Amino acid sequence: MRIRLEHPSSYTEGEIAITGSKSESNRLLILQALFPKIIIKNISNSDDSKITENALKSTDSIIDIHHAGTAMRFLTAYFSTQPGREIILTGSQRMQERPIKLLVNALKDLGAEISYDKKEGYPPLKIIGKKIIKSKVALQANISSQYISALMLIAPSLEDGLTIELTGQLTSVPYIKMTQTILDELGFEITFEKNKIQISSAKRIEPKTWTIESDWSSASYFYSILALSRQGNICLSSYKKESNQGDSALSEIYKSLGVVTSFNRGMINLTKVKDFNFTESININLINTPDLAQTIAVSCLGLGIGCKLSGLHTLKIKETDRLRALKIEMEKLGAKVDITSDSLELYPNAKLKKDIAINTFNDHRMAMAFAPLALKAPIIINDFEVVSKSYPAFWDDLKRINFSQEII
Repeated sequence: MRIRLEHPSSYTEGEIAITGSKSESNRLLILQALFPKIIIKNISNSDDSKITENALKSTDSIIDIHHAGTAMRFLTAYFSTQPGREIILTGSQRMQERPIKLLVNALKDLGAEISYDKKEGYPPLKIIGKKIIKSKVALQANISSQYISALMLIAPSLEDGLTIELTGQLTSVPYIKMTQTILDELGFEITFEKNKIQISSAKRIEPKTWTIESDWSSASYFYSILALSRQGNICLSSYKKESNQGDSALSEIYKSLGVVTSFNRGMINLTKVKDFNFTESININLINTPDLAQTIAVSCLGLGIGCKLSGLHTLKIKETDRLRALKIEMEKLGAKVDITSDSLELYPNAKLKKDIAINTFNDHRMAMAFAPLALKAPIIINDFEVVSKSYPAFWDDLKRINFSQEII
């Protein structure tokens, strides 16, 4: 199905409550399965988190996680440590094209019993759970931070804890730090110095309640909306000034696009600076926050300015090859875009074509990143329901700030 969007003015105002962080939710669900005294509040209502939660409760021998990449990585580690469980962990066709060999090799080095059901290095996986006795492993750190987090999450449940030696340049460091902070604040013993992570075994922990902060990557689309507005003010809840989420860097990044952020009692107030003077182009290294690339690139497209975004090597193994998808869809709108294996350059362009249909490539972020362009020209989003992967209420929340919508 397709949705056509437009906005009657260039002024946006409203108050929106955003669901809990998908990243925090998935980490805490794994930890709660291992340590049931953990109580979680404000769990994300995203498809990804529901899939993780249902998989952890399932007694089936085949578990299908569809497009949920985080679930695939975290559940691979979790089920490998569960004696008596024998499962096939599978997913969508795209999931079966996303590599997982580095994580599988690390788990096998620890003694896990995992084999490939189809193609070497890719899901589906056959996992026979067993007690893991080894306590040291090495892992390449420049491919996906989720591999590292997956090992960190199971570490306290292992007989002798776990020491992880990281090789190569770390990528998406804030996501590793998020896992570290969650473990630390729940009472687990963890150190992370240079390239070594050490996590002690924990036979039990004291009961603890964790209230999940709202998702900063979901907030990014409202930053983009305000950047593309002539004037506006949007309040979002619930957020912390000292956030565990790397994507909170939005509050600094979007200053250069005319959006300022103020914090007040668990809410962020976003305001568009009147008559903001944009530069011709911006240059940002997103190695720590690659999930923001689509939103920022499309913001710049709508503003008619250029951007050079680097540090994007992980985007090739996401729901789609995001760099290629961005280039294809932005060029349909009239843009000139160059991409490499880890960067994107958009050239300044004042014209934006109207009523262009944007393909989402089964990628939730493609749908949401392009939607704000309706402030500049009517736009059509194909397969718009894909947003349920991370933000099911997205289209309803756009209605709250006067985006008109037509299902076509």
